[in-house]
Amino acid sequence: MLWPIAVMLMFQRTVILAINGARTDDFVPVYNASYNFLNRLPLYAENYTTVDPHYLYPPSGALLMGPLALLNPDHARWLFLAASVIALIASAYLLCRLFGQGAGTWLFPTILVFFFLTESVTNTLVFANFNAFVLLGLVAFMLLMRAHRDLWAGVMIGLTLCVKPVLAPLLLLPLLNRQPKILITAIGVPVVLNAVAWPLVTDPMDFIQRTAPYIFESRDYYNSSITGLGAYFGVAGWLILLLRIAFLAMAVFSLWFLYRYYRERDDLLWLTTSSGVLLTTLWLVGSLGQGYYSMLLFPMVLTVLRPGSVVRNWPAWLALYGCLTFDSFTSKRWEPLGRWLDYSKVTFGWSLLMVVVFCVLLFRWLDLRAANLAGQGPSESSTVPDVTNAATVEG
Repeated sequence: MLWPIAVMLMFQRTVILAINGARTDDFVPVYNASYNFLNRLPLYAENYTTVDPHYLYPPSGALLMGPLALLNPDHARWLFLAASVIALIASAYLLCRLFGQGAGTWLFPTILVFFFLTESVTNTLVFANFNAFVLLGLVAFMLLMRAHRDLWAGVMIGLTLCVKPVLAPLLLLPLLNRQPKILITAIGVPVVLNAVAWPLVTDPMDFIQRTAPYIFESRDYYNSSITGLGAYFGVAGWLILLLRIAFLAMAVFSLWFLYRYYRERDDLLWLTTSSGVLLTTLWLVGSLGQGYYSMLLFPMVLTVLRPGSVVRNWPAWLALYGCLTFDSFTSKRWEPLGRWLDYSKVTFGWSLLMVVVFCVLLFRWLDLRAANLAGQGPSESSTVPDVTNAATVEG
């Protein structure tokens, strides 16, 4: 029943929408940079005062993406889109494996349908962005980390860091799980590839002097972070700072509770939920958060299959609707309201998700305190209530 829907969604999103393209085209600057890299021309000489997509990858990204310029632009873009779809299908399959299912189960087509219904996947394809490969690296990293294949887990996340550093906060998880060997390849791969690419780029210092400062600026367009949305709507600076501190505090508590009570009891729930908390916090309190990053929350979303998931409640799915929906709220009759909803939906989705995770875990901690067990982990007493099935949350 689900397979024809999944196949037709993939066809429509890829062959129709992605080939049609859109005004925003993330592939053009990547292709131009690849061409410049192969022809020994400057990569980082762009005018960053414009709102057009810019090439922001480090030299290692140019090294990996360089072969695209061996083809003409149209063929290179089609090849990139085909590889992106393959990466998304592989990500869905690996997610099935991560949660103990196979390709022959109902879960595989369900994940694909969910993927291609979201704005994150659709616009990743329409804009021809690199996010599909980041998702694949994320899921492979989790699968290999749980299998204790540490060096290969590091390679998977390290390859994504060579192009986009969006998964960098997840390097905290191997440290917390006492798997420091993962960091050897996670850091080593981008260091080695950048060392190889550095002398091949004609203007490598411009990446540090011009591009890196631009990356860390909080722009007021195409930016769903608190600072980006606040700058767009003219929110007072003190309120923006207060909100950033509040969400950071929620993240610290959530990560502590997940580590304290989940890591040994349910390592999959700990790994996937902690990754979601880290990434959402980065997008909210950092300088740049773009809506299609939300596809990296898919492992956390899939925890709904497991008892104790923090997304087994309707507010969590309202939040996920906000940051994943492909719906547009642009309204001709109520133009200001529609514009406000359309520009804010991703930020509010991430914010509500963080609030939900924090409240779910806070209520579970309060349950433990009420039972005079706040200082005990589940493994320390056979009478400890099961924090993964707290009645206050499931109700």
